[in-house]
Amino acid sequence: MTEDALTDMSKFERQRREKLQKARQFNVDPYGGRFENAAAAETVKAGYAEGRRACCAGRVVLLRDIGKLIFVTLRDSSGTIQLGLSKQLMAEQWEFLKLLDLGDIIGAEGTLGKTKTGEITIWAESVTLLSKSLLPPPEKFHGLADTDMRYRMRYVDLWANPEVMARFKTRSAMLASIRRFLNERDFIEVETPMMQSQAGGAAARPFITHHNSLNLDLFLRIAPELFLKRLLVGGMEKVFEINRNFRNEGLSTRHNPEFTMMELYQAYADYSVMMELTEELVCSLIEAHCGGRMLPFGAMQIDYSRPWRRARYADLLAEHAGCGIDDLPSVRAKARQLGINETNMDDAVVINAVFEETVESHLIHPTFVMDYPAAICPLTKQSKSDPRYAERFELFVGTMELANAYTELNDPDVQEANFRSQLRGLSEEESMAKMDEDFIQSLKYGMPPAGGLGIGIDRLVMLLTNATSIRDVVLFPLLKPLAEKKNLATEDTE
Repeated sequence: MTEDALTDMSKFERQRREKLQKARQFNVDPYGGRFENAAAAETVKAGYAEGRRACCAGRVVLLRDIGKLIFVTLRDSSGTIQLGLSKQLMAEQWEFLKLLDLGDIIGAEGTLGKTKTGEITIWAESVTLLSKSLLPPPEKFHGLADTDMRYRMRYVDLWANPEVMARFKTRSAMLASIRRFLNERDFIEVETPMMQSQAGGAAARPFITHHNSLNLDLFLRIAPELFLKRLLVGGMEKVFEINRNFRNEGLSTRHNPEFTMMELYQAYADYSVMMELTEELVCSLIEAHCGGRMLPFGAMQIDYSRPWRRARYADLLAEHAGCGIDDLPSVRAKARQLGINETNMDDAVVINAVFEETVESHLIHPTFVMDYPAAICPLTKQSKSDPRYAERFELFVGTMELANAYTELNDPDVQEANFRSQLRGLSEEESMAKMDEDFIQSLKYGMPPAGGLGIGIDRLVMLLTNATSIRDVVLFPLLKPLAEKKNLATEDTE
């Protein structure tokens, strides 16, 4: 390393590099290697027996040096365990042990015992340095508190804040439970293209990329819907995909441009079947991972007790906006009152804008909003009893849309007509009316009647783990660039 580089370093990094060099003088490899037989900290504590041998590896998160005795709290992905380092037991390694820092990754082996306060402790007989930490942990390891820094430095956040690690382990467990739930009901997990020649299946602005060999512009998928329906045509009667979708839209506590969706289709079903399936799936996750049907979400307490509320779109509009869905002058007057410029909007677009502004904030407990205006549902079958409405529901929980489901449209002529219809007041990105000639061709071969469902996984995890920002359930959320370019990691925070 050059002299200029050393000068630019924080004093804390310089001190740690000096310790690294001293460790090498003790013939210690500061970046270790294979370390066998280490057990999880929580497993060791659960199987405690006085004098039993134990071996653990992890990161030093607390270090108390009291002369001839050093107490180390070691953290691995399961939890923490205390190490007791005694000069009497470890005389040959003692000078090296004095070089340990917070954040170092070490392995230790010894016998189990308890301190005077009753804490389970590995009284180490050997310690191996597995990775020297050259940068100090934040705020003397009391946790990485700055929210923006936590998201940018998730690699620190995960071990500095145990509750963060726990949330992402819960997310992983929930995904495994979803797969198990669907597999038990004979759904087949599939994979559909993430790069598509045409963006479809949702109303969103896509990200555009380019394939050099084909000299072809492609779109990162905004939804897998049209490909999953092709599989219904092909004879896969129950399919699902847990997929990454990409939408070139704004950032917020509820939106990340890259997000995870679970989407499924079931032949010979309809949106009522999808309602039952959704309720059963979410409640199974709550039973397995949450320990109760009344769960907090920010300042709200959400009751997931079954059965969930089912309410018609038109009834909710009348209840909260104070105008009937057929009374278009009143709806447009309400839109103007809300500051919505409705002049050049189709009636259905105005109605939905008023609905979003007046109704959604009241939908705290799980509510299936049923029977949307057919004009804004181009991929959905119309109601046989009233063709003005589509057999579609959206599930709202905690004022957020969590799921969207249809009785799927399988008439190729109606689907083509819907694709050709563009409602006034909607931009191309806001409309699902995008022609996909190959999809229309697939429908002409015959797609069985079906129900389809999409659930936002990130929002689902938010709700069930009480995380009020989507960034808290996405390991590496997209963030605005820092206003000033600086080396975050070398700030003098120790």
